[in-house]
Amino acid sequence: MGNRKLMAIVLIGLTFVGMTLSGCTQQKANTIIVGTSADYPPFENTTVNGSIVGFDIDLIKKVLQDEGYTVQVRDIAFDSLIPELQLGHINVIAAAMTINAERETQVSFSRPYYDANQSVLVQTGSGVNITNTIDLTKYIVGAQTGTTGWEWVNSTLVATGKLNPDHFNSYQSALLAINDLQNGPTRLGALVIDSPVANAFAAKQAVKVALTITTNESYGFAVKIGNTALLTKINNDLLNVTGSSYWKELVDKYFAS
Repeated sequence: MGNRKLMAIVLIGLTFVGMTLSGCTQQKANTIIVGTSADYPPFENTTVNGSIVGFDIDLIKKVLQDEGYTVQVRDIAFDSLIPELQLGHINVIAAAMTINAERETQVSFSRPYYDANQSVLVQTGSGVNITNTIDLTKYIVGAQTGTTGWEWVNSTLVATGKLNPDHFNSYQSALLAINDLQNGPTRLGALVIDSPVANAFAAKQAVKVALTITTNESYGFAVKIGNTALLTKINNDLLNVTGSSYWKELVDKYFAS
């Protein structure tokens, strides 16, 4: 009897542990970790209390929560987002990431949800005069590492010999670039950055848009290659959300002049 009672206690204990572990696994499986680079308003930025907000964040939360997921958001340097996704540390990238051929070999993109071009920002009252792309070669030019703006400057100006590599500054954060831009042209004369982000900074900082560069980009959310189940859910809900009343509210909230 003693052995049977002991065996029963052990079995009950193992069952409880199994149920507990099963609950934890289910909760973890139902949680999506979204990676972003929270220095890119109005798509993603950090509030004074440390919350990560923005067009991308609201949109991806809506899409994933509609699919029954709990969402956590992590702030990661932009050029580390794809490696973090590939390592499985995050499940989705939501960071105004342009869909291009190179990235499509590294991640799987959702359907496009936003179209944009590049803009050139200069400090207001700095005397920097840029009316075409060749004018950029007269100044120190900056861009955020890993972005389309950085690729454009590197391939169009630096690689072609039009811009001295010493006059090309790379930044881990758009905010660091904006700070340098406002310190004057001896630090940074012009910043190449996504147009909606440029407009957001121009509305609040002592900077202005001097030029728009037509690149016809499309942004997409990214998942790890092979994660077709999650990608399908994101695509299906994006189709439902785009054009809805929620979409209009979101656009008005972050892009209304």
